[in-house]
Amino acid sequence: MTAEPTRAAPLTPHPERLAPEQPHYAEIMHAHDAAVERGEFGYLDPRTGLFVMTATYHLDRGQCCHNGCRHCPYLGAGEGL
Repeated sequence: MTAEPTRAAPLTPHPERLAPEQPHYAEIMHAHDAAVERGEFGYLDPRTGLFVMTATYHLDRGQCCHNGCRHCPYLGAGEGL
């Protein structure tokens, strides 16, 4: 069973995934929001260079993959969070 996605506008990561007080939060969210605006599935994390899927990608996917993704709107879907 998949939990209903959180649909806060704009979609922001759950604090357990990326806390707003994290030093690079604004930079990360800027990269995320720019990717969403361009209609891209993800973006390169500005600090690590790793590819991160956007919240929009996860919503379109329709379910949680249980990998702890930063922007997953299905938080709590059996992940123990």
